[in-house]
Amino acid sequence: MGDSPPPSKLTLLLAGFDRSALRQTDTTVTTVDGRQIVEGKDKRGRLVVKSVITGEQGYVGDVWQDLQVGEVLPGLIMGSQDVAHSDEILKTYKVTHILNCATLVENLYPYKYKYLTIELRDTPQQLIRQHFTEALDFIDEGRKAGCVLVHCNAGVSRSATFVIAYLMQHEGMSFEEAFRYLRTKREKTCPNPGFVSQLKRYEEVLKQQRSQKEKGETKKKKNKL
Repeated sequence: MGDSPPPSKLTLLLAGFDRSALRQTDTTVTTVDGRQIVEGKDKRGRLVVKSVITGEQGYVGDVWQDLQVGEVLPGLIMGSQDVAHSDEILKTYKVTHILNCATLVENLYPYKYKYLTIELRDTPQQLIRQHFTEALDFIDEGRKAGCVLVHCNAGVSRSATFVIAYLMQHEGMSFEEAFRYLRTKREKTCPNPGFVSQLKRYEEVLKQQRSQKEKGETKKKKNKL
């Protein structure tokens, strides 16, 4: 057998590499409920949790502005907290009412717009259906007065849930119809699974109410004959 080839430059570099010279880094993980977990490694290379920031905001933080406005119906728009904090956009759409269902988002213009604040967390366990009557009445009031903005933090789940419920109640849409329609106005629309379940139960309630109303109207017509 011949002599083995001499080691390459890369092999020599790797042989002389000192792992202790590597710069240690930490990884920050943001959970769905807004907590930030800082992970790193100890001297033996074992994974450890260095700190946990328990903000419990109920949403994943986003450092990028989202100024896209979903024009849902005449007098009804939906968006993120960034839209709610842009007086220029609010003036452009002639907003008179603002439904704020975000977490830890201030109502910046209390002397310019009428607010309804329903602070909710974006978690499947959050009960949102119990606020439908108050929220939908406010949306209706806002549309009659001018224009109402419905917003949460990201304009994805909580605000979408209220708008879908409004479409179901006032426009006679099914859950699927309302969801698909809203996605054409704001593509990011995505209620969390718990909210979807509550919306579907609300759909059944609306069906029962409409069925009873139709039976009552039919009975009245028969009595007139």
